[in-house]
Amino acid sequence: MIKNTTRNQKLGWVLFLAYLALLVYFLFFAESLGRVSENREYAYNLELFKEIKRFYTYREQLGMEAFLMNVFGNVIAFMPCGFFLPIVSRRSRRWYNTILLSFSLSLCVETAQLIWRVGSFDVDDLLLNTLGGALGYICYRIVQKIRIRRKKRAGK
Repeated sequence: MIKNTTRNQKLGWVLFLAYLALLVYFLFFAESLGRVSENREYAYNLELFKEIKRFYTYREQLGMEAFLMNVFGNVIAFMPCGFFLPIVSRRSRRWYNTILLSFSLSLCVETAQLIWRVGSFDVDDLLLNTLGGALGYICYRIVQKIRIRRKKRAGK
């Protein structure tokens, strides 16, 4: 690691790497999520909101759990990305860099799923994952404001 990193940044790196390891496991290897590749065909969706609309329309047949897992699971899965990126990288403290990096990570994941035929490449997932990164960044900013207020109170 870089010499000039703070203790919080080092902890942030450890947590960020643990998050990435869990993300890779759940997106590529979790059998409970149907991630076993057995001669699957290429699966992809290039039409925005198509899968979200399908999961919503057929939520009673698919089950509410499947709908919530698809929509909110994708958002929640990338919230740690948006939260930890500004901690580990000073460049990511600007909101647009965090969102761009969240989108890039999501694009890499979706492309890998397409290439290795595990899951499917879905533009809806790109949108939801990027939204999750943005919400994670908002959580980071809220936590930072609280930390600054506490430091000011302690200094008085």
